[in-house]
Amino acid sequence: MREIKVAAAQLGAIQKAESREAVVGRMLALMAQAKAAGCNLIVYPELALTTFFPRWYHENRAEADVWFESAMPNEATQPLFDAAREYGMAMSFGYAELTPDGHHFNTSILVDDKGNIVGKYRKIHLPGHVEYDHDRSHQHLEKRYFEPGDLGFNVWRTMGGIFGMAICNDRRWPETYREMGLQGVEMILLGFNTPSVNGQKGAEAHAQRMFHHKLSVQAGAYQNSTWVIAVAKAGSEDGHHLMGGTVIVNPDGEIVAESKTEDDELVIAACDLDATVFGKETVFDFARHRRIEHYGRINTQTGVILPPEA
Repeated sequence: MREIKVAAAQLGAIQKAESREAVVGRMLALMAQAKAAGCNLIVYPELALTTFFPRWYHENRAEADVWFESAMPNEATQPLFDAAREYGMAMSFGYAELTPDGHHFNTSILVDDKGNIVGKYRKIHLPGHVEYDHDRSHQHLEKRYFEPGDLGFNVWRTMGGIFGMAICNDRRWPETYREMGLQGVEMILLGFNTPSVNGQKGAEAHAQRMFHHKLSVQAGAYQNSTWVIAVAKAGSEDGHHLMGGTVIVNPDGEIVAESKTEDDELVIAACDLDATVFGKETVFDFARHRRIEHYGRINTQTGVILPPEA
């Protein structure tokens, strides 16, 4: 067995006025609980340091830079790195990244048990829109504030296994999992902030949103024989509700642990990385079964091209 005891550290609502220091304090409290439970990896959600700010419209795009981190670690987040090093615990969390040359990304990092950043991922599948939309029940302005990620879907060797990362809307796209599956990924760390209601389709509310979330994550885990640790931010942020739904999914696509609240909460499971081997050597033995000569459209075409009419 190659067992990783994982703490999926769900965060409850983060209000617009809440400081980085206050949020980091909450994250540290969860990390201390994870240490007491014997965990050696803690995973926090997307945009873990702030409210889900893409719901707020800034006419002047630069005003949104207050939500971004220009260095990592920085003064506010250094305590997380110090605690991870002290506990000998790896961690992953998401944040808004402002690069030295002025680019904006929705980013997650993987930090090893010595407090060193060993992996970085920038969200590729950005949902939402660019300009204020009066027809939506709430705004989702990720395309206004972020650029599509430019690092690809990489994986990293650490903790005796092969780890990848994805963020929120990425989980709905099968290409996300397959890109990492083709690199032998054994555990995908995925943070998300998902509104409880579709802003363009009010009838698609909490129950259906949760169904689609779990369907996507479970399918990706099964079809690539990998663990997926999907960690939510949950609850009502300044009147805007996030649905929660933190889950740990095994390589057979089964949920082995999930959140019970919409508050700060640890969801813990002992995950054997060797449990990925059977699926990778049988049903999803890519080397034996994939037929790439028939998959050309996947990486040469974006929009739908309909067949000719009779």
